[in-house]
Amino acid sequence: MEKEEKSQIAYHKNVIDFIAVAAELCHFLESEVEISRNEWVERILKLLPLLYVKTLLLPQASLLNDEVPPTFVREEDYARVVNRIAEVMGEEDTYLDVFVDEMKYSDRPISAFVSENLADLYQDIRNLVSVYQFELSDQMEDALAVCQENFMLYWGQKLVNVLRPLHALKCRFEESGTDEESDINNIEELWD
Repeated sequence: MEKEEKSQIAYHKNVIDFIAVAAELCHFLESEVEISRNEWVERILKLLPLLYVKTLLLPQASLLNDEVPPTFVREEDYARVVNRIAEVMGEEDTYLDVFVDEMKYSDRPISAFVSENLADLYQDIRNLVSVYQFELSDQMEDALAVCQENFMLYWGQKLVNVLRPLHALKCRFEESGTDEESDINNIEELWD
């Protein structure tokens, strides 16, 4: 009976809701569609908090097998996501992060990158989403357990850290009433 209950966790309503949001985030980060920085920031600021909340609502999963769940994200996939985000963010990709372990030993803030932190999050989320997409039923709860553990130890903090610079950027867009990229394009047109 306990084994049967455990396997039901993989199809729990909150898990399915989480997978839906995670799949949407993966699709967004993998997309090659050109959108403005302002539009990109607006969208990611809606997805990240939702992912965080959906993660907190997950039932506790546990490892059922001795094998490590499969990984699907290759180095090229990771690099493509990093480069895409860095391209969209431009000079806004770098931010000062005070919530990193290295800060304990430094009297200065540490630079971090929105692109790298989101790609780290993407890697873990994509591996879990892929297990569900390929319907690897016997590995779903294990993949979920690994994702939950990594959320607590690793990418949950990165997600929260990235919200700060993204929020600041959104506020600057709101104050100026325009997208910085369109301003740059307008200036270049004046010189033509």
